[in-house]
Amino acid sequence: MLRLELVGISKQYPAVRANDQVSLRVAPGQIHAVLGENGAGKSTLMKMIYGAVQPDEGEIRWNGQTVKIGNPQQARALGISMVFQHFSLFDTLTAAENVWLGLDKSQPLPEVTEQVLRVSRDYRLEVDPLRPVHTLSVGERQRVEIVRALMTRPQLLILDEPTSVLTPQAVESLFLTLRQLSAEGCSILYISHKLDEIRALCHHCTVLRGGKVTGEVDPTKETNASLSRLMIGAEPPELAHREAKPGAVALQVQGLSLAKSGPFGRTLDGIAFEVRAGEIVGIAGVSGNGQQELMAALSGEDRRAPAGSVKLFGQDVAHATPGRRRRQGLHFVPEERLGRGAVPTMSLADNTLLTRREAIGAGGWLKVGAVRAMAEALIAKYQVKAGGPGAAAKSLSGGNLQKFIVGREIDAGPKVLIVSQPTWGVDVGAAAQIRGALIALRDQGCAVLVVSEELDELFEISDRLLVIAQGRLSPSVPIAEATVEQIGLWMSGLWNQPAAAAEGAHAEA
Repeated sequence: MLRLELVGISKQYPAVRANDQVSLRVAPGQIHAVLGENGAGKSTLMKMIYGAVQPDEGEIRWNGQTVKIGNPQQARALGISMVFQHFSLFDTLTAAENVWLGLDKSQPLPEVTEQVLRVSRDYRLEVDPLRPVHTLSVGERQRVEIVRALMTRPQLLILDEPTSVLTPQAVESLFLTLRQLSAEGCSILYISHKLDEIRALCHHCTVLRGGKVTGEVDPTKETNASLSRLMIGAEPPELAHREAKPGAVALQVQGLSLAKSGPFGRTLDGIAFEVRAGEIVGIAGVSGNGQQELMAALSGEDRRAPAGSVKLFGQDVAHATPGRRRRQGLHFVPEERLGRGAVPTMSLADNTLLTRREAIGAGGWLKVGAVRAMAEALIAKYQVKAGGPGAAAKSLSGGNLQKFIVGREIDAGPKVLIVSQPTWGVDVGAAAQIRGALIALRDQGCAVLVVSEELDELFEISDRLLVIAQGRLSPSVPIAEATVEQIGLWMSGLWNQPAAAAEGAHAEA
């Protein structure tokens, strides 16, 4: 008997047909990948299985019985859990309280708190149940979501881009967990743009393009190139990465020590580095080691930095507002798309005005036509699937919104661009496009700083690498001399020890 069967599922939105006669079969214990480019209809399909969206037509069969899943509560009662790509956590509540809200309330909160600790320990997903969610990094929030789903002991677990903000070590731990769940009979629907992951983990793969099923394959018998062709109709373009020709220092950070702003933050300790015009500097690190605090100090969101600790083209901007930094040529892409990078309820056109002021005329009057034209140009250039410049930011898939936000800042012609998690949740074609655009910006003389938990990405586009760990920054290493093993050790804070001693300490840890 099949665990889940979809028959002729369709969903129409005003501007797009998200799913068109989709059929899907998932067996007990099967890890089943759903692959497709941004906007292919994957997330909509998963939301219909979870009861968050209702299909217009078609049939859902659960353990052989036709069911109508009216809401997520009914889905959880059946044994279906889902981890969303865009997190569904309440910022003002603790991790344990967020988990408790998803349960049947038969357990008191202290018991749930203990269970969160136990489950997170058993599945190697470190979670502090007492921390408020607003103090957590994106990677830490992802772990809360996964632990919350696992605590319902699901028969079917839906994971939408679960590793997009996890380190390679955390991904390996998650894979062990998923294989264990599979062996116990839990079925898993796995959405990811990381083709290596799908080939390593999944037993079966259904490919969507434009809302329709275009193929079903055994991913273990496919190559990345063949999966790319199924997904986007072509292989992603190879990056033309010429050797950098660094110019003058554009961004200089020296002696940046900053006390944590709350009880769960990370103190920055003596941060020092520089980024020159015409180079890409990458910062690697496990989520929660000071990336958020560093980005806030560089962007101007946190202006407590010591005078002289942050300089832009030789001028002290440690206490400067974000607006002043932008006027001096610094643009910034935050790791949180919705809420920081874009206002969810505002249109794409209006969201361009958050950082692009060209369409504001004398006296603060908006040039409405110019705003729409700017948004339309970004949508076309970065192949953003959206219902036009009037579409609300929250209506876009995560990858399409990411393309729009990154494109908005690249097209501003920055002199310094700071990007956090540039390709989080985007498909292979879009990731190649964004990375290519960053390299092209570097070749035009822009100084680019990329903070990412994707080591492959950093090795692909960076000229130099740094590692942040426990609020401290490692020495700089040229990309030609860096190795994944070395960077992995440094991510544990072990850059001041000889290699043999560091490996021994890492093994003991």
